[in-house]
Amino acid sequence: TLKPDYLEKNPGMTTPVLEIKPGVYLPESGAILLYLAEGTDFVPDEPIERAQVHRWMMYEQSRLFAIVGALRFFVLSGRLDPESLQARQQLRFATAIVGQAEGHLAGHRFFVADRYTVADIALYGYLQVAHEAGVDMEAFPSVRGWLDRVREQPAHVADLEPYPENARVGHSQSIYDLLTVEP
Repeated sequence: TLKPDYLEKNPGMTTPVLEIKPGVYLPESGAILLYLAEGTDFVPDEPIERAQVHRWMMYEQSRLFAIVGALRFFVLSGRLDPESLQARQQLRFATAIVGQAEGHLAGHRFFVADRYTVADIALYGYLQVAHEAGVDMEAFPSVRGWLDRVREQPAHVADLEPYPENARVGHSQSIYDLLTVEP
């Protein structure tokens, strides 16, 4: 857990945050995944394959999380009407982003090195819930097949919880309320 004043002293901090040892914190899911996977079979030793892991993890943060994840959050938390012009525009972007994954997976069983890597772990988070952002996953059979292969991995845990009531607009004290709620 974080010390009560940690976030106050680090206002740009996001979640998740891993406390590596007392007083040493590592924020950002991608950095945490790479740190935890270092030295395992989840991170390839071969430099090009390793670079491809980083490439797909950057894709996850810059496109998948930023567009699909954000749209999902805004719609499910009531901050954005799914029928609004803005939501429909974001859905077109989200669909195109899932389409990029589809194009890659049409010729590959996994994202990198034709085996399960930390890139697959990172990408799974928002690809598994892209339908909750409104993306029609029936249009993406390669992504659906990949999702099944990920779910078949040893020790896979399906423990995603729905957003709690306090995530909904008007019930939270989120920075996103500053962006989406009239003062």
